[in-house]
Amino acid sequence: MTRLTVPRKSLLLGMLTVMLVAQAPLPGHTEESNTRSNQALIPELQLIKEEETVSIASRYEQPISQAPSNVYVITDEDIRHSGATDIPTVLRRVPGLDIMQVTGADFNVSARGDNQLFSNKMLVMVDGRSIYIDGQGLVFWKSLPITLPEIKRIEVLKGPASAVYGFNAFDGVINIITKSAQELKGTTLQFGGGEYGTISSAGVHAGTVGQLDYRLSVGRDQNQQWRNRDALAFRSHKFNAQTQYNFSNEGTLRIAGGFIDTNRFDGPVSNLQIPQSQFNQGFSDIHYQYHNFSIRGWWQGNDIPVDAATHPLLAQFVGQTNARGGNDLSFRTHTYNIESQHSLALSSTNTLTYGVNYRYNSVDGGAVSQLGREDRLGIHVQDEWKLHSTLTAIAGIRYDLHSRITGTWSPRVALIYALTPDHTFRVSGSVAYRPPTIFEANLDVRILPATLPLFPPLPLVGSQQLSPEQIISYEVGYQGWWWNHRLRTRLDVFYNHLSDLINFQTVGATRTLINGGDADIYGAEGGVEILASSWLSGFANISYQKVKQTFTGVFRRGAPDFKANVGVRGEWETGLSAEGSINYVAGATYPLIDFFQALTPVLPTQTSPTVDSYTFLNLRGAYKFWQQKTEAGYVRDAEVAISSFNTLNDTHKEHSLGDTIGSRVMGWITVRY
Repeated sequence: MTRLTVPRKSLLLGMLTVMLVAQAPLPGHTEESNTRSNQALIPELQLIKEEETVSIASRYEQPISQAPSNVYVITDEDIRHSGATDIPTVLRRVPGLDIMQVTGADFNVSARGDNQLFSNKMLVMVDGRSIYIDGQGLVFWKSLPITLPEIKRIEVLKGPASAVYGFNAFDGVINIITKSAQELKGTTLQFGGGEYGTISSAGVHAGTVGQLDYRLSVGRDQNQQWRNRDALAFRSHKFNAQTQYNFSNEGTLRIAGGFIDTNRFDGPVSNLQIPQSQFNQGFSDIHYQYHNFSIRGWWQGNDIPVDAATHPLLAQFVGQTNARGGNDLSFRTHTYNIESQHSLALSSTNTLTYGVNYRYNSVDGGAVSQLGREDRLGIHVQDEWKLHSTLTAIAGIRYDLHSRITGTWSPRVALIYALTPDHTFRVSGSVAYRPPTIFEANLDVRILPATLPLFPPLPLVGSQQLSPEQIISYEVGYQGWWWNHRLRTRLDVFYNHLSDLINFQTVGATRTLINGGDADIYGAEGGVEILASSWLSGFANISYQKVKQTFTGVFRRGAPDFKANVGVRGEWETGLSAEGSINYVAGATYPLIDFFQALTPVLPTQTSPTVDSYTFLNLRGAYKFWQQKTEAGYVRDAEVAISSFNTLNDTHKEHSLGDTIGSRVMGWITVRY
């Protein structure tokens, strides 16, 4: 839900108009009638929404209606009013996104019917820096290297975007954009606590010294397991520091770094195991920006200790070890990246953007056969050409080289037609790739029977012969503003063709990874956002998707056909606020590995690949009891809140091998001074 604000110039002009009219009544009109007229005008001025500016689609800022891809924005106010303790819970409101919570720590996020355990096809970034772990193809959603109060907005792009981002921008891209030191000036403290031992806490301090901006943050989060209230599912500690020097020539140099120590992570869950993991990540980032030119370099290191733990349903029959017979399935990954981009205005109607990046990845650990390394080099170019005052064409292409696969070409084309300034149509087509990870190439573990002779030991190995996965996508979209910019409607229709997906298959006496099959996924998404009055706003959206496929076994795509979201928010001048949202997800079928079928007669609990539909009702009420403007220009405030997750306690599973999700109530306090 986007906060609706008043354009500053429009407000000043409106106030001036009101003042002049009030002081100079027209003949035949009384002062009382003019006052009533002016009072009626003021609310109209307060009910104007400026269109969002986004950068995710083209890697430079543009109005959301001019973006060549489908983009949705979640603001900091949306996050605050949601009462969520994690980003995937907030993302449920985005039409077309598929969110699957498996345990109290493990989430899988993808788009348009392509979700799965170990989901690996959504590129996720923080301030444009990828936090997608290339070596494994994972995102640890509960262990993001930021705290909730630092987030300014989340931009969500649905559909392929390899034309500008390269590999892994397959199903879409999510960019979490943080607030500047100026926007966070002062100290912000937030603490939330509630059922299931849930704690969400953060402290942020930001300020300016001369031309230097700085921001420091710390956070601690934890919660118990859904399946066992007495067992810890997740606990993490994080620290981040960011500085930005503002040069007199309008250039900026930003240096950032931090780490997150997750000493308990229940997952990630696969078709065979629920490992007891840890997750430790460090990063450093340096970024220079001057007008339309930027150059950036960053490093990210991940240490992921994992002890082999077979899924409880299979534990008495099946075990898992590394190739040496031990329980250590740990990983250590390193990524080094350098990139540069420049946008050039060839004319008043033509903008050319081009860029290059190099990346080095390495993976080592107990679950791989050897130290794996890879090099990637990508070059992209995009041209945005305004053919007519109502018609814009955008065309781009990227070439990616990879040390283990043949180079790939990723094109994207889009036409944007503005019927009127408030009504735009978009037609687009794009191609994207996800290369096999080092993990998929070098995996080397063993599946063992708990008691012989149930089955002979089964090697589980990677493959050096894998090809990249491919998606070809076509989309038609519409965005329209109504009711004096108080009501927005959106509609998108898409068709995706997926091929060469990577998954496990038994070949002889070995279980290995192969490419295979294809799928056609098509569907539609529609939504509306409304500002009903100065204190009441809301949103509603629906999405439908259908999968036709030749995939078999665990290759098969399983996804709900239908999802719907509704939300209402009230904010009053007294400091009170409230929000309620409903998320409905239809039932779905996710394939299980052969072990579950083979062991059906003796399993302690029968497991169906189908999960039922479910409905979330999430509520939050808050009272902002203190507000004071400082001499530095920012506002001190304090707020208390209570939130309820899954208020109706619609207990459900979002995957057959996942926990049963219940309800949770939390209390919050946030202070900025």
